[in-house]
Amino acid sequence: MAEEISSKAYPLADQTLTEQILELVQQASNYKQLKKGANEATKTLNRGQAEFIVLTADAEPIEILLHLPLLCEDKNVPYIFVRSKQALGRACGVSRPVIACSVIQKEGSQLRNQIQSIQRNIERLLI
Repeated sequence: MAEEISSKAYPLADQTLTEQILELVQQASNYKQLKKGANEATKTLNRGQAEFIVLTADAEPIEILLHLPLLCEDKNVPYIFVRSKQALGRACGVSRPVIACSVIQKEGSQLRNQIQSIQRNIERLLI
């Protein structure tokens, strides 16, 4: 069941960056620094809690999450597309596919350096 990768999914992470992002998402889940789903991601953006947003390029239809890049640009929060909602779901620690998630801020977080590294990589793709 190969889902279509939408041409609207920009910027799309390459294989290496995808692995780094999914690993960070998994750790963020363990540290309770993760919100799963498009609605939760929207809430974290509106509340100013989001560090960065991960979206999936194989969401059907892709339009259900295309409000997030606009909101990210308004709030100056980096966002990135990964290819598989199934892989993102696994990284989030759930058995269901996840089409969007938000890594959130936390005071004294041990993930701070990794989060900043991913943010820099995402910003490089946008240039």
